[in-house]
Amino acid sequence: MNTSQRMVISRRTALAALAATSVAVAAGCSDGSGGGHKPKASPSPIRAVDPHATQSFNSVKNPLLLQFMAHPDDDLFFMNPDALHIVQSGVPVVSVYVTAGEAVGQNWIEGMPKGKPDKAAYSSARHQGLRQAYAEMLGLDKFTGWKKSVLDLGNGVQAETNELANGNRRAQLVFLNIAMLSAHDMRLPLLWERPDGEMQSMVATGSPCTTVSKYSHGTLVDTLATIMDRFKPTVIHTMDPDPDYQVHDATHPKDNDYGACSDHRDHTPTALFTWKAMSQWVADATKRDGHPPRFVTTSFRGYYNQRWPHNLPPEVVEQKHRLVEAYGGDPKWECGNPAGCGDYGQGGDRPIKNRKGWIRSTHYRYEGATTAPDTDKSGRLEAYGVLGTQAVRWQETSAGSGRWGEPQNLGGGPLAPALASVKDTAGRRLLFALRFSALAGQGRPDTREIVVLEQGSPDGAFKDWKPLGNPEHKADRGRRVGMPAAIATPDGRVHLFVRNAGKGVSSRVREADGKWGKWQSLHGQEIQDGLTVALDQDKRVHVFGTGRDTVHHWSQDAPDKPVRAMPLKGLPQPGGLPGATLDPDGRLAVVYRTPEAVQPTVHRFKPGSEDVASTELKEFAGYGPLDAHTLPARGGNDTVIVLGRAVDGKLQVVDAASGDASPTTAPDQVAVGTAAVLTDAGHQLCVVAMGTDASPWVWRPQNS
Repeated sequence: MNTSQRMVISRRTALAALAATSVAVAAGCSDGSGGGHKPKASPSPIRAVDPHATQSFNSVKNPLLLQFMAHPDDDLFFMNPDALHIVQSGVPVVSVYVTAGEAVGQNWIEGMPKGKPDKAAYSSARHQGLRQAYAEMLGLDKFTGWKKSVLDLGNGVQAETNELANGNRRAQLVFLNIAMLSAHDMRLPLLWERPDGEMQSMVATGSPCTTVSKYSHGTLVDTLATIMDRFKPTVIHTMDPDPDYQVHDATHPKDNDYGACSDHRDHTPTALFTWKAMSQWVADATKRDGHPPRFVTTSFRGYYNQRWPHNLPPEVVEQKHRLVEAYGGDPKWECGNPAGCGDYGQGGDRPIKNRKGWIRSTHYRYEGATTAPDTDKSGRLEAYGVLGTQAVRWQETSAGSGRWGEPQNLGGGPLAPALASVKDTAGRRLLFALRFSALAGQGRPDTREIVVLEQGSPDGAFKDWKPLGNPEHKADRGRRVGMPAAIATPDGRVHLFVRNAGKGVSSRVREADGKWGKWQSLHGQEIQDGLTVALDQDKRVHVFGTGRDTVHHWSQDAPDKPVRAMPLKGLPQPGGLPGATLDPDGRLAVVYRTPEAVQPTVHRFKPGSEDVASTELKEFAGYGPLDAHTLPARGGNDTVIVLGRAVDGKLQVVDAASGDASPTTAPDQVAVGTAAVLTDAGHQLCVVAMGTDASPWVWRPQNS
């Protein structure tokens, strides 16, 4: 994040004065021709994941979290509390900051004398702020000293690195420190787009790295890939490479958004460079080692947080605020850094009071279960996910063992981090994914497509990946599509849904004979990504999406009819993504939290009826997406189980039959991304989650 409350007017004015250098770029959020500039240099060659590659994965020695940000503090605002919980579990973190974050060089708040702009000093002060925040994250005093050194990254590139440890908690900060505004008015969006673009690093005051490094497009990709190969992460955090379009009006002022999108001009290209580097790293490592690296990815939205109701309760916001407050610092502090003790505009309670509310939400760009679980015909659990940007399948070594075999590489990459998985009426598995079909930059295509992988027979071998296209016809709009959600119906059809660039829902249907229909828009109101699908007792399809004022709904008049928008009444404003399942009495149960709420509410209704019965789960305090599952009971009444995160990030489940039921909490393991709940072949409740070692783990609450 790059704008402090204290400098809203002056920085906005300064950025507006520079906007003319990239007007065409702004129209596409992060890509364009740079105001008619015709590049003379040739684009660098692309080394990317082969979607047909299916080599087995390498082994993992130790888990490690690697984060890539545009500016100091992007991690604190947008990647927490996920990063905090991973670090607290004893997993080392390496955080990489691409730009110097120097902005206009003013580290000022009301009451301070205004001095001359000093970009090198402001960059240094922000580095110190990060050291203060991460020291607290590690459980140390914020003014603890760090080991500072210079990291050689090849291609003439050097970076400052800071290291600190407290027992099994370790953090390393890597500052590439590329000047946000380099020579010839070059910025990151143009470096992504232009083959001849070049940017330079800036030496922060007091930095041990005094070398000015030069970055072309290819140099930055190589540098990020080198960092990945050096640290060998099992979890990678990135920013949002394809932010939503945003209408800017009196209700939604433009503020710090870039062009027509809902994010900062540096956030998007940083994410694009990171995703391109991941694909290159996987391709190069596979060629060199014979095995792709084993890691999972989570991408986080940025200024998007301002545009939707807040999804974190006060308890979790305070977790984030403690770290941001340490980062913001105070001009009165004696931290040992003469250039400054933090980014003062983010100190104290300013982030809490800021009307933009960036600190009050954490959103994943690619919503969906990080592992999509089911059972095979032998009764073993199986889980489908994305590992090293490729689709994989894990299978239990034996039914009920809770132990997984090695992941089977199903290829298809580079893929976004989650899959949708269904079985058709014949028992054949279908996997749906969002693929980065082109991730090039330098004036070349950047496209996304929905793809499907289908078994040839029940529990048999998979066929080749098949492209299903994109509901959007223009490439830039196609980058804004959401994650696929799918459901199979008893009539042999498979319904596929995605959120489109207009924030509505689009659908394709595979008929019982295996033929796919065309993409169709289902219209309806604007929703966030993260579609929830369910069947009612009459086998009609229901789709739920999180709107601004209520949960929006699409369904069928009858099982053989098209899915269409069917607004519901009586559902309150949602603050988070819903779970949905069939209630034992035939009603649909939809569970979610209202904005900033810590307890969710289950809303039960019968399709076509406006009578909604609501039950608050009073003991189920937490945050984040929810999953709901109908648990069959032998010799008793079925019930609805709700899965979610507790305030401390641990997974918990609760029987939603009673609003006063106490939740059961999972063992002390960290879940990366979103977990899922199901019933195994032995009729036991199971939760499947991704671990920090890039392997799934199983929790059977009845055995806890």
